[in-house]
Amino acid sequence: MSFLTPLALLSALVVGPLIVAMYLLKLRREERRVSSTFLWQRMVRDVEANAPWQRLRRNWLLFLQLLLLLLLAIALARPFLLTTGISGRNLIIIIDRSASMAATDVPPSRLEAARRQAQTLVDQLPEGGRATIIAIGGQMDVLAASTTDRRQMYDAIRATTLSIGGRGDLSQALALATALAAREPDSEVAIISDGNVEIPTDIRVPATVRYFPIGQRAENVAISAMALQPTPTGQTLFVQVSGYGPAPVSRRLDLYLDGALFNAYELNLGPDGTPDAVQTVIVDIPAQARVAEARLSPAPNDDFLPSDDRAWAVSSTGAGMEVRIVGPGNRFLETALSLLPGITATKTTTTTVSGDTAPQVTIFDRVVPEALPTGNLLFIAPMRSTSLFSVTGMVEFPLLRPAPIVIEGQAPPLLRNVSVSEVNVLRAMRIETGVWARALVEGDGSPMLLAGEREGRRIVILAFALQDSDLPLQVAFPLLISNIIGYLAPGSGLEASQIAPGQPLVVAVDPAATAVRVVRPDGRVDAAQIQGGQAIYADTDALGPYLIEQVHDNQAVEQRRFAINLFAPEESRIAPSGELRVPQVSGLQQAVTREQVGRQELWRWLAAASILIVLIEWLVYQRSSLAYLRQRVRLALAARRRPA
Repeated sequence: MSFLTPLALLSALVVGPLIVAMYLLKLRREERRVSSTFLWQRMVRDVEANAPWQRLRRNWLLFLQLLLLLLLAIALARPFLLTTGISGRNLIIIIDRSASMAATDVPPSRLEAARRQAQTLVDQLPEGGRATIIAIGGQMDVLAASTTDRRQMYDAIRATTLSIGGRGDLSQALALATALAAREPDSEVAIISDGNVEIPTDIRVPATVRYFPIGQRAENVAISAMALQPTPTGQTLFVQVSGYGPAPVSRRLDLYLDGALFNAYELNLGPDGTPDAVQTVIVDIPAQARVAEARLSPAPNDDFLPSDDRAWAVSSTGAGMEVRIVGPGNRFLETALSLLPGITATKTTTTTVSGDTAPQVTIFDRVVPEALPTGNLLFIAPMRSTSLFSVTGMVEFPLLRPAPIVIEGQAPPLLRNVSVSEVNVLRAMRIETGVWARALVEGDGSPMLLAGEREGRRIVILAFALQDSDLPLQVAFPLLISNIIGYLAPGSGLEASQIAPGQPLVVAVDPAATAVRVVRPDGRVDAAQIQGGQAIYADTDALGPYLIEQVHDNQAVEQRRFAINLFAPEESRIAPSGELRVPQVSGLQQAVTREQVGRQELWRWLAAASILIVLIEWLVYQRSSLAYLRQRVRLALAARRRPA
């Protein structure tokens, strides 16, 4: 044990002798019974002859007062114990709240253990220290910003709840921590996570970064994929189960159709990384089934993440979406759209475009109308400028490559499983947009593929015509079209009616509909926001099936179902990481985990003990009065019990 202000112990050496001296100088009188007041004169003479310095006798009050003095002196010296924690005055806490933090290997959950660790770090802050609380996992949230109010810190930590809408990404959090630490010289960054996070490589944190790992076990079995596809005779259900643990396990898979048990399967899964770690079930089901659910049997010792033990798939039979193609005709585009389930492609010319009846997605192939329709838009080789972008020229033989922002980070949804490095282009339009669009593919300094949101709708621009490239002849073409349609109309494309957690639900609104309501998995009914001919619902953190109803005169005129599942291998693989590599300005590349630099101060406990000593001293000093009071109470109670 060490002291922050050891000189405060000298107060005990100064005040202690004064207390003892007061007891030595105290004049003690004995209580005696006398038969006559004549004897009082003799007692007065004895008092006058009494010497001031007396022999120190055993006295409980003296002992308690000296003990109180000792406790107060030690508290003023601020004793502390070295613990695994922090030592800076400006603390930046980053709490991981992603789906893997729901694992129960640390009771009751990893997230609760992370909250306890964060509270411990706040307790270690010195007086006047500041703290910033940041939550990652899905969208980054700053729960408390550079505050000295400990109550606000604790409230922010308690307000940290699970978010399954995305993996824990440290990029934004460390960028913010870098800016905060640059202004405060005595700063530290504390990352509380199980290690399943994305770490940027282009950031150097100007402060010590400490990592506090959460989690102990890696055993987990997850439903990693599920799909329901229509067939000529009914529907086919596909379920994939993956084992992420270090040992083989056996689990039972139960399939439910519209809430009723349909079948059960016994699965034997191998260790993670082996061919037997993934098992699939393919079964034909009736055409009238609307919602299929898969459940894994409980296994407390072989599965510590219950969030991925259930999955849903909804039927797309009878449901579809219209995609309008405006242009001279494009067999490549029409063929790619025909491969997407639930997509109906219609062809028209620019003179027939109507903003009142526009579908959810409109494709302008080598044409640009005078007035843009409502809904989301895909432009292919636009020949002239619009209010959304400007066409400034042409690029000959551009060499395609992903934009630098794509190379440094994870590929966006539009380029998932798509490679553009082998695509040859004869010519492309040179396009300039505002800040609303992001270039995903570049060619000789000019954007070739752009995407973004403007005025409440999504827009994608492909700078070259399909006929001027060999893209339609490559495997990447149907995947790219599926990704684009899935971006412009979530829930369509090859992943029909499957939405990632946190991704908004977007559907085209029938002109006859007066409202759109959403029935959540828990049965709650919410209203969707209608904007630009589309219904948007963003509260999609809960897993399960969603039903979207378009209503006219309180009657449902159209229904569509979506399923939201945790199909995230990086979150289902819950094996905790013991270290994190975070580049720091000091040259360190690894976040420190086990150094005992934290200070657990003990003065609060000593102050509480001092209050207890004061109470005991008062009881000892007033013992005679308390005994007299107790006797009076007994007599009063006895008088009441006597018969009248």
